[in-house]
Order: sequence, then C-alpha cells, then structure tokens
Amino acid sequence: MKNVTVNICPVCGCGNHKPVFECKDYFALGETFMIKQCDACGFRFTDNFPEEEEIGRYYKADDYVSHTDTQAGLINKIYHFARSIMLKQKGRLAEGIYKENGADVNGEDKNLLDIGCGTGYFLNEMKSRGWKVKGVEKSADAREVAEKNFGIELADDISVLSSDVSNKQRFDIITLWHVLEHLHDVNGALKNIREMLKDEGTLILALPNSSSFDADKYREYWAAYDVPRHLWHFTPDTISRLAVKNGFIITKYSAMPLDTFYVSMLSEKYKGNSVPFVRGMFTGLQGLLKITGSPDAASSIIYILKKKI
Repeated sequence: MKNVTVNICPVCGCGNHKPVFECKDYFALGETFMIKQCDACGFRFTDNFPEEEEIGRYYKADDYVSHTDTQAGLINKIYHFARSIMLKQKGRLAEGIYKENGADVNGEDKNLLDIGCGTGYFLNEMKSRGWKVKGVEKSADAREVAEKNFGIELADDISVLSSDVSNKQRFDIITLWHVLEHLHDVNGALKNIREMLKDEGTLILALPNSSSFDADKYREYWAAYDVPRHLWHFTPDTISRLAVKNGFIITKYSAMPLDTFYVSMLSEKYKGNSVPFVRGMFTGLQGLLKITGSPDAASSIIYILKKKI
C-alpha cells in the first residue's frame, strides 16, 4: 500500500513537526497512525496516511454511518436522530445566509453545491426548499443510496462540475459538512471551490475541533481523529490561516453542540469503558457548559467564509 508522508505543513509551509500520539482506526482495519503537530503554527495532521487511490478500503465498514446509513446499535440510532434535527438547522442556516447576501430566498435561481454529500440527506432537504442542488461524493455505495432514496444523481469528483466557471454556472452556497478533513489536497480543493463560488457567495465548512474540550479529555481515543479517514485536524486558528492563504476570510463561526454527545459516546466506546452512552452524555453536558458564550471549546464548529475580493 502506498502511503503519504507529510513533509510540509499545508497551513504554514513549515517543515518541522513533532509526534503527539498514535491513534487507532476503530472502524475498519484496526491499524495505528501517528498524529503530528507543526512546530510553527500548531496544526495537527495524520502522518503516513494512504494515498487517495488506496484509502477507499478504510471506508468499507458497516458501521460507517455516513456512507451506509446503518441504524444498527444505540449510538448509530442517536446519530440519525441528531441528523434529523441538524438537517432543519442547516437548511435554515443556508437560507439565512442567502438572505443576508441580499438575495430572494423564494426565488428560482438559488443554487447549492454540497461536496462530500454522503447519502444525500442535506441535498434532499435543500431540494425540498426549492433550491437547485448538485452534489459530489466519491463513495459509490453512498451515491447509490442517494439516488435510490431521493432520486439525486451525484458526481464522483469535483472536476466534473468545475469545468465551467462562468458566473452563471457558479454557486450561491457551497457546503462541506465534515468533509475538508478527508481531502488529500486541501489547498487545491479550496482553490477549486473559490473558482466555483459566486463572488458574493458563501462557503460553509463544518469541521471537528482538535482543541475542543472533549479532544483534550480523550486524547488518542477522541473519535473525531478518525484515522486514517481524517487527514487534517483543524482548530479555529489553523482553519482561519488556511482560509486566508486560499483567498477566503471567516466572517463568523458557531458550535455544533450535538456533536459533542455523539463523539463522546464513541470515544468512551473506544476506551472500552462500560455504559459509553451514559459516560458520553455526561461529557456532552460538560461540553455544553464549556461552549457557553464561545464556540472555541466545541467538538465541531461551523465556519462561514466569504471570498476576499
């Protein structure tokens, strides 16, 4: 298997990094991967991860809920419940941003691209709100579920959609819900996204926060490290640096409070603790108190980005 060694930090370009700890792949093959940290900017990343052509087998797991839609087990049922709540919130967020941009949310021309759209639930939500939607998803299994459940045909690569960058073909909103951390070339992806976004458009990113309360608590057992599927481990500071580097500016960001509960339950399970549901709920409640007034301690964060013109 071909693996990638990270020699240069994708955020700041520094070549000096230090190991933090090893994390285990609990979903697929049980292998371990080293988490490293840049000496200059503090950015964390998974080292020696599989090349893009090889990494697909690490997603081939019945428990990988975002691709399989499995409802087996209590934690996966909780995931589906939380997703049903978040879909409405995400829809309201996108439409609220569209209104802030001075556009008519009831108009017919609003269009949205969801990259890494999984089984298509968010696209279906936006489609039901009258949006013209397109999606990109590498997993053939997930694309099949989206087409079967919602009649949405997805592209398998962003290049399929990026050939025409005239403003009429650009998007009002582009979303990546827990996706940027999976992409091998984050700088290249953000460059493509910038070209596909209207000048007045908005990029929405949802990302795990490796400086969160629960990340500090669980360390190498923190479920959102999710090696080797998660290659990059962002914080509010490092994603802000990466955004500026690629011609964006973060205008605001907010916590995703339900993620703390789900991630904490999985983390307790990985640690082998009894009653992970109860322990995870307790950590989730602690996390809610930590993020009161500030999202910086949240397990996951939504970032709103605009082009720097």
